[in-house]
Amino acid sequence: MNPIHKRIFKNGSKTYYYSSFFFPPNVKEDVFKLYSFVRKADDYVDSVPQQKTEFYSFKDLYERALEGEVSGNIVIDSFAELVERRSFDTSWVEAFLYSMESDLYINSYETMTSLRKYLYGSAEVVGLMMARVLDLPEESYNSAMHLGRAMQYVNFIRDINEDLWLGRNYFPRKEFLENNLVSLEQQDTIKNPTGFKRFVLTQLARFNEWQAEAEKGFKYIPKRYLIPIKTASEMYKWTARVIEKDPFIVYDRKIKPSIQRIVANIGKNAVFA
Repeated sequence: MNPIHKRIFKNGSKTYYYSSFFFPPNVKEDVFKLYSFVRKADDYVDSVPQQKTEFYSFKDLYERALEGEVSGNIVIDSFAELVERRSFDTSWVEAFLYSMESDLYINSYETMTSLRKYLYGSAEVVGLMMARVLDLPEESYNSAMHLGRAMQYVNFIRDINEDLWLGRNYFPRKEFLENNLVSLEQQDTIKNPTGFKRFVLTQLARFNEWQAEAEKGFKYIPKRYLIPIKTASEMYKWTARVIEKDPFIVYDRKIKPSIQRIVANIGKNAVFA
């Protein structure tokens, strides 16, 4: 396994990283290639200041690599090879890059309709690419999209404070206005704790609905692949439960499961697989 992929993956998400180790070696390598590509693109637009030039260069190199040109960038070249070998729909990658690019100039979403377009590109298509990596039947694709969307939405809830610092809001603006919240800034939410808690619980209910739909597709996943998928999924559900108990915790710290919790969950899922 390329050490660059390993470093990017490990630094980007310990939940995904440690969960993925239960995949067979060939699948694990492809998962690392996929995650490294999406992580690098995301890092460019999430950095402070944003690395716009680097992002557009990354995008251009990918498009040229897809046409057979060797870029010399291991993340891009290995991903382009993965796209071809695993028969990704190239429109999925286009949608992903479009959502990443939108983070360069869009910082708020008024309605769920507009947010869903972003969610499709930033998360749902990643679920579809994972389904291809795992060679799952097309019947699983709807659930794969729901799982990607659900996990992304928990990240939005968990990262409310961090995203505010980046000048972003990933929730339908009309929904926090409906709860009499001027904004999601802490100085505003503490003036209306009931409204803020109601708002967060509404978002968590949306996550739970999407998560339930995602789990309907677990029956399509071979047992060996299901262990890491279930582990990652359950860690996101754990994060949601922690926030549900105290929504204001999102202003105090970033809720993430410990490595010990992740590993213990892998063991549990392996025993009961």
